[in-house]
Amino acid sequence: MSRLKSLFFALGVGFSTLLQAAPDDLIRPIQDRWAEIKYRQPEDRQADLYRELAVQARQVAKANPNLAAALIWEAIVVSSEAGVRGGLGGLSLAKEARALLEESLKLDEKSLNGSAYTSLATLYAKVPRWPLGFGDKEKAEALFRKSLAVNPDGIDPNFFYGEYLIDQDRVTEGRRYLEKALVAPARPGRELADQGRRQEARALLAKTAGDVR
Repeated sequence: MSRLKSLFFALGVGFSTLLQAAPDDLIRPIQDRWAEIKYRQPEDRQADLYRELAVQARQVAKANPNLAAALIWEAIVVSSEAGVRGGLGGLSLAKEARALLEESLKLDEKSLNGSAYTSLATLYAKVPRWPLGFGDKEKAEALFRKSLAVNPDGIDPNFFYGEYLIDQDRVTEGRRYLEKALVAPARPGRELADQGRRQEARALLAKTAGDVR
């Protein structure tokens, strides 16, 4: 048995099953594990756990080269590791995530309700500017607008755009998007992720209470 097949069987699925599975079934284990790492694991363990999950996500993406959702989730995992690690190592991972997201957009820009735009916008918003990195606030805002055009009521685009606006000292605007994130429709099977994101939105709203700019 090849190493690739061994990995898939270790994940609880056979190789042929993985290739024939529906897109949602392929990425669900990645989504679930990502939420467990982000919201249930201590931060000092997260980088290594994300690194392990990235290996699994990469194999799914390679086995399904035309599946934009697989590339998006590989990018989300890689960018999550980048955020935890920081420094030059984190910047290298952020560049890798950007390339994956750009590739996914070539396949299907509306995959996962425009999640590639949301994730790419967040990278441009948080990564340092040149010469250290590729950060670009104007590009971030344009990408956030695209993500909201695809998914205007989604929890993630509203949360991350709200966070971005607050970071830009546009607090009143940002709070409106955070409040919209709190009432976003629930995502079936993403209960832990939704719960965690709402907690983040509430925390940021509490932090900016009374701060009108």
